[in-house]
Amino acid sequence: MQRVITYGTFDLLHYGHINILKRAKEKGDYLIVALSTNEFNEKKGKKCYFSYEERKKLLESVRYVDLVIPEDNWEQKIKDVQDHRVDYFVMGDDWKGKFDFLKEYCEVVYLERTPEISTTKIKNELGINGGWNK
Repeated sequence: MQRVITYGTFDLLHYGHINILKRAKEKGDYLIVALSTNEFNEKKGKKCYFSYEERKKLLESVRYVDLVIPEDNWEQKIKDVQDHRVDYFVMGDDWKGKFDFLKEYCEVVYLERTPEISTTKIKNELGINGGWNK
């Protein structure tokens, strides 16, 4: 069984997210999504509209996703790859080169993003850049 892992926040889930999940799943038989916790996102200067649990439920309902695990910190990637016996580490090409250190443990693949959509674009168009009033 070929195992694939990807990481992200997946807030305001949109078709760009679905495209990358579908293409990640095509690399193997089992797709693991490491989902950034709200606490980790705050450390990165991000604020989520949906809670971790809400985002996790959304991802678990996507047919391409087999398992959702928490991402608590930048350093956990090697351990995740080893613990889950990952064959492919997949990220959007906006991260190209940033995770090449994982090539020692698995194949690293950077997929082209869906250019016309992003969570940032949605927030900008809605005028909600600074934070949520949920």
